[in-house]
Amino acid sequence: MSAAARKILKEVFGYDDFRPLQEEIIEDVAAGRDVLAVMPTGGGKSLCYQIPALAMHSNPLVLVVSPLIALMREQVAFLRSLGIEARVLNSTLGPDEWRANAEAAATGRVRLLYLAPETLGSPRASALLERATVDLLAIDEAHCISEWGHDFRPEYRTLGDIRKRIKGRSGPPPCLALTATATERVRADIVAELGLVGSKVYVAGFDRPNIFLEVRRRARAVDQVLELASSYPEGSGIVYCFSRARAEAFASDLSARGLPSLPYHAGLPDEARSANQDRFIRDEVRAICATTAFGMGIDKPDVRFLVHADLPKSLEQYYQEVGRAGRDGLPARALLLFSYGDAMKIRSLMADRDGTEVSAAQAMAAETALRGMLRFAESPLCRRVSLLAHFGEEYSRPAGAAGCGACDACAPPADGDAAVEADVTTQAYKLLSCVKRTGERYGAGHVVDVLVGSKNERVLGLGHAELSTWGIGKEWARAQWLDLAAQLLRKGYLAKDEKYGVLSLTEKTLQAFRDKSPIAAVVPARAKSASSAKFGPAKEGAAKAAAYPSGSREAAMEEALRALRRRLAEAGKVPNYMIFSDRTLYDLVSKAPADARELLGVFGMGEVKAARFGEEIIRTLSGSFN
Repeated sequence: MSAAARKILKEVFGYDDFRPLQEEIIEDVAAGRDVLAVMPTGGGKSLCYQIPALAMHSNPLVLVVSPLIALMREQVAFLRSLGIEARVLNSTLGPDEWRANAEAAATGRVRLLYLAPETLGSPRASALLERATVDLLAIDEAHCISEWGHDFRPEYRTLGDIRKRIKGRSGPPPCLALTATATERVRADIVAELGLVGSKVYVAGFDRPNIFLEVRRRARAVDQVLELASSYPEGSGIVYCFSRARAEAFASDLSARGLPSLPYHAGLPDEARSANQDRFIRDEVRAICATTAFGMGIDKPDVRFLVHADLPKSLEQYYQEVGRAGRDGLPARALLLFSYGDAMKIRSLMADRDGTEVSAAQAMAAETALRGMLRFAESPLCRRVSLLAHFGEEYSRPAGAAGCGACDACAPPADGDAAVEADVTTQAYKLLSCVKRTGERYGAGHVVDVLVGSKNERVLGLGHAELSTWGIGKEWARAQWLDLAAQLLRKGYLAKDEKYGVLSLTEKTLQAFRDKSPIAAVVPARAKSASSAKFGPAKEGAAKAAAYPSGSREAAMEEALRALRRRLAEAGKVPNYMIFSDRTLYDLVSKAPADARELLGVFGMGEVKAARFGEEIIRTLSGSFN
């Protein structure tokens, strides 16, 4: 199998070498063994079942369980562009197309058949599986099986029973479960639920060194996103938001400021949600502003910037979403913006789950996950070390290196916009005095409302607009006051009732009042205005991610290749990256192939793509610098 797999890897997919663990997983799968593979997003999970679908024997059938219709469409389009017969069965198909795809699968004319878990358990799918012989059941996003995972989906729990009813060559087919995020507890749950008998568990390294990890206090978040986006004038971006309303507002604000953006969330009609995602994937807009409903399994490789505009609920969620940047291995940046109030919003959401029963153990697990996320956001230590440690991996720092070099703790931004320690004695005394004046009976949110002079119903009803501290904090935004409250809590100036969130003063505060002691805290520097940044669709001729000198031969080659790629993508009605990725583009510029033989030495240029596009690529390259 190894020789056959390597031949397919090069000739079909255009890659010279396997990524870590891919070859071992493919060998086990082809030998009929159950496998659980935990590999980082962008680590090449899909090749672990796509290559066996082409190599096991003359007409194997691989069932691929995927949670999202958009992902199925994207993967099928990619495979068919390589000449691989792949089909899909889901709720978007009409009766005739469903029957045609099912018949093709049952009669051995399909290599890969994509289905949602709900579809696989439907009567129509059962009728197909009575006729078809399945060589491999591949389950993508397998962490959805576990109630201890960050994205549990009940329909995934049925897959273990369904697998027993699927006809393989001799009994149920082998199973390959794949995920990017799974703690040891989640891995054990996946193995148990799917009945992975004698399975091998592969855990690849979680590190994504091409992604720069950064955390900032949130201050004028739209400006902060625009500033980051201006560093990638041809790159796509994702902005994750806490709520549907916030995703809508963010998309509107970014678009109004010149960065074309669209919202994506579960509240949109299916047609609008699908259309917005397609426009993003096809580079018709620069950014998508989304809730966690977006992104699972999205294969778009050229997301250069990713922003969490609000704190994620867990490190698992954060890692999963961050991994959607830089899937092509080229540099990308992930920015987390947060404030103290985010944790309160998340706890409120967890307490109100539309009547869904939540066990005490699940509630405790959710709270533990949130606290872990807060520790990560507030820590001054290396982000990479902290993140990898959460997944049980120790970061191996290069010899002689002072840090990882790819996070804000180890390589602070040079523009002076990092958070800095400053004297906040005046503001701290204002906040502490307001806690006292309101009777030490309220949480940070209400105290801050009083400080900034809010006239909401609660402030007025309690008579707190009459207090001497009402409105004395208008020089800061509400988010800044909430962050200061969190820091004063950590420094011991405030105590908090864990059940009700009520703040009270401590002996340390009283001593500070008596001694008039100074108080310092970390505050964000003023966010650099992005009003002068120029944005627009990813047009050819904008500043280049590869930073080729203007007017150089390389710049001309890149611009010509981008124009060719866009034209071919429009003609084929596929995303740009399905013609060739940015990584392939830069390799084309570097190697400047002059004939078909040299073209096959370019990263990602297999025989199918070379046959389809090679003549135009070579003609474009020769014409762009002669």
